[in-house]
Amino acid sequence: MKSFNHIILFLLLISFSIRGVLAQESTDTISEITSEAVPITSETVLERLSETASEAYREQDYEKSTALYEELVAKGIERDRISAEIYYNLGNAYFRDNQLGKAILNYERALLLDPGDGDIRHNLRFARNRTEDRIDTAGNLIFAKWFNAVRNMYSSNAWAAIGIVLFILFLVCLAVFLFVRFLWARKTAFYSGIVLFLLVIVTNIFAFSQKKERIERESAIVMVGAAIVNASPDLNSNELFQLHEGTKVKIRNSDRNWYEIEIANGSVGWISIENVEII
Repeated sequence: MKSFNHIILFLLLISFSIRGVLAQESTDTISEITSEAVPITSETVLERLSETASEAYREQDYEKSTALYEELVAKGIERDRISAEIYYNLGNAYFRDNQLGKAILNYERALLLDPGDGDIRHNLRFARNRTEDRIDTAGNLIFAKWFNAVRNMYSSNAWAAIGIVLFILFLVCLAVFLFVRFLWARKTAFYSGIVLFLLVIVTNIFAFSQKKERIERESAIVMVGAAIVNASPDLNSNELFQLHEGTKVKIRNSDRNWYEIEIANGSVGWISIENVEII
């Protein structure tokens, strides 16, 4: 009887020992996995969020895609690292979801950050063709059209970088003119330096103009099906005309819950703030 009890006690001890070893091995395995796992950073979270939004877009779940891209935009604004690509993708998702106003709004925001992107311009032009309003553009000076066309080839950061490179080349020409004795080299450096200095001024003007437009945000998009434009900031004032979803307006002034706007043909009026969203 005693030997039988000893055998049972021995088996129980062996059982507890095996469980302890297995538990230790399990703990060691979890520790190894934890130590080998890639740390989850904010960049990783944003990448996964972007991939999920793109996957939802490919699966034609545009409502989910727009919600995820809006979250990406919010996180980008918090980190001051918003990109034209996110606005562009968000615009595509809204366009597929038949939300024309929001699509044009985000295309415009993308273009503001990267005015030289051909894809953004193409999609924005295509979306504008779906709007109801057909407003003739007021005549502009040829110089103004040329200025805007050249300026919009690059962003403000790109123009600033070009300006820095041109200024360095200008300094090289200045050094050649001052320290090189050969007459032909000094003449070449002199005239090249003048041209480079003028180009530095032009590129800086383009850069400051682009940056001013991005910071001041003087344009907005009509976000409702039909918005009444009044003669003054008062609901009881005369109705001048109506604007429809997706139409772009320029903000001239504000008064409480009203914006004074100007449309492409030069017409001016007051519109409720609730009916538009600033680009």
